[in-house]
Amino acid sequence: MSERTPSTEAARRRRLSPARESALVRVLQVLIAGMFLVGLLTGNGGVAVNAGVGLLVTFLPNLLARRFDLTLGVGLVLWITAAMFLHALGTLAIPGIDFTLYAGTWWWDHLTHAMSSSLVAGAALATLLALQQYSTAIRLPPRFMFLAILLFVMAFGVVWELLEFYIGVVSSLLGANEVLTQYGLGDTVLDLFYNTMGGLVVAALGASRLSSVSTQLADRMRTRSSGQ
Repeated sequence: MSERTPSTEAARRRRLSPARESALVRVLQVLIAGMFLVGLLTGNGGVAVNAGVGLLVTFLPNLLARRFDLTLGVGLVLWITAAMFLHALGTLAIPGIDFTLYAGTWWWDHLTHAMSSSLVAGAALATLLALQQYSTAIRLPPRFMFLAILLFVMAFGVVWELLEFYIGVVSSLLGANEVLTQYGLGDTVLDLFYNTMGGLVVAALGASRLSSVSTQLADRMRTRSSGQ
């Protein structure tokens, strides 16, 4: 019978239980909904849109479970929800101070870009792993998989930066509040760098975390191909 050492016992206590992780997801969703209401009541379209879209994204795991019978682990759901919460929080003006966390905290934008890009990388990695399980004809060497994830995240980041730019242009022409804000070329380069960092972490360490999701995806592919 194995004995628990003080270090392993401390590590176990530091880990959130699934029940606590689920409760934290609900708390973050309520806070995002509160930010959405603040945006509506104050007429701040940027806050309302970012919080509203973020809130919808947090319910995506429920949709996947109901529509496609695809269950994400509560840890992954918490990661998605935390990324949406931090992004929405960054657009909210701090009471008594005339700036947002995005504008007034130099590392906030880098943090949210890294977290968001890790979600994109995770979706891409889970899909590639599922394709390998689905068909024996598909074999992607680890180095190719690693490079493919990085390139996908980088390409997605470029598309996102272009989207931010054109949304800013349209908002300026319409005289509306900016939904997404760019802070210049230097900021764009840093955004792409931290996007790559987020993708790098997932490409290197994400396979074991996403094994359950990729297996479920492969099973759904087999079911669809067999016409069941």
